[in-house]
Amino acid sequence: MKTNQSFSLLFWARTSKDSALKASIYARITVNGKRIEFSLSKNILKSEWDSKKGRVKGSKENSRVINNYLEHVKGQINMAYNELLQEGKLITSASIKARYFGEDTKHYTIKELFEYHNTVSEHKLNKYTMKHYKTTQKYIKLFLAKKYKKDDEYLINLNYAFIVDFEHFLKAHTPNDHQRKISNNTAMKHLQRLRKMVTMAFHNEWIDRDPFVKFKSSFEKREREYLTEEELKRLVEFNSSINRLNIVKDLFVFSCYTGVSYIDIMQLTRDNIMKGIDGEDWIVTKRQKTNTSIKVPLFDIPKYLIEKYRDHQRTAFSNTLFPVVSNQKVNSYLKEIADICSIKKNLTFHMARHTFATTITLSNGVPIETVSKLLGHTKIATTQIYARILDKKVSEDMRELKTRIS
Repeated sequence: MKTNQSFSLLFWARTSKDSALKASIYARITVNGKRIEFSLSKNILKSEWDSKKGRVKGSKENSRVINNYLEHVKGQINMAYNELLQEGKLITSASIKARYFGEDTKHYTIKELFEYHNTVSEHKLNKYTMKHYKTTQKYIKLFLAKKYKKDDEYLINLNYAFIVDFEHFLKAHTPNDHQRKISNNTAMKHLQRLRKMVTMAFHNEWIDRDPFVKFKSSFEKREREYLTEEELKRLVEFNSSINRLNIVKDLFVFSCYTGVSYIDIMQLTRDNIMKGIDGEDWIVTKRQKTNTSIKVPLFDIPKYLIEKYRDHQRTAFSNTLFPVVSNQKVNSYLKEIADICSIKKNLTFHMARHTFATTITLSNGVPIETVSKLLGHTKIATTQIYARILDKKVSEDMRELKTRIS
């Protein structure tokens, strides 16, 4: 890019106030006759300075070190000038100095990244997804406080070591709200969220490099637990004198026969029951997690459960199909129910979706594409996880068949 501006750089020695023999080296930037000076924090004897060359005389070690430093400063200031020139910025002696010292560049912090992410994502992400991001942010703040004794950090200081240290912190940390340590896969989820936020900063040109380039997530493959036909039958037949256990059991069974998740069941109203193309009742709603539409035909058991709570006092108050129970209480009560029903598995509400995918649909020959649609999965690869689980069942069934044939 051509320019009519005059630009020059000069190194000179100013006599020290404390001694007439010593001098401090200064840099002088001049643009169009206007100059600005600043100290380079290097002191020499005045007799050692060559004013014509703008360098220290002699070939001693100290002279070579200072002269090499001056060459480095010269290169950095010339680079600052060329950057401003290429960017079409206003070039003055002050702007070149500011670029050299990095004073014209805004350095964003982790805290500012969180605030920006939460603002722009508020209407893009589901509120429950946002809650997960805020949990990740809480752990990063705790990590900064424990590891670095600070409450914030500049994004430009994030590197591979920071990420690995954060991973180690997560796996060693025991949250206050529950006794178990954070599992490997949960730690990887937190790192995934951090990675997405850092990528946002990279795309916004807040950082020049992505510190996650060399980092690889290491998720442990786990089989999705589900209830067998026999276990599900025991649960369906379960009846207790404790009303809260009956309600939670009914919610779980409803999910087992529809695949609708806990949070989506809590939102269901009479308006979500519609006539399908077969003239039968269907549940039509959208997944809170992905905003994906789901349409599920109602079998006899879920139909019965809907009617059971039609005039229930708690559904009349909330205008929902079922009484609203917190997720924490639901999973807590399911542990009691599992003990009573002699189910040895770690019964959680999400296991109901797994049971619908495996025991109710795939095991009965429903095509995986149909199951994926019923579950509201955005990728069929997610549904294929359940198909892999069924390989075990196929093996068991074929073993039994082999025995009978023999």
